[in-house]
Amino acid sequence: MILHSDRGSQYTSESVETLIDQQDVSILQSHGFSCYDNAVTESFFHTLKTECVPVDHYDTREDGHCSLFDYIEVFYNRQRRHSSLGYRTPCEMEELFNNT
Repeated sequence: MILHSDRGSQYTSESVETLIDQQDVSILQSHGFSCYDNAVTESFFHTLKTECVPVDHYDTREDGHCSLFDYIEVFYNRQRRHSSLGYRTPCEMEELFNNT
């Protein structure tokens, strides 16, 4: 998992690093990555906001969670073709990568 934020230096503080280290999952902070990482993240959230969120109305938090899960796991990763991946899905690219 990558923790990404462009909100300021508080997200690179020692207290945040300590909190991350205490979690039971592997978390990397994106401030150590290149600007390209930020561009990919920003592009994903732009796509999410334009393709999914304005279309759906969420009566409950669970409705929002289910909608976002369906968009990301069912559509975005498995059906949506990405020009940056040679018009393949992320799942297709992962399969190609794992088979090489």
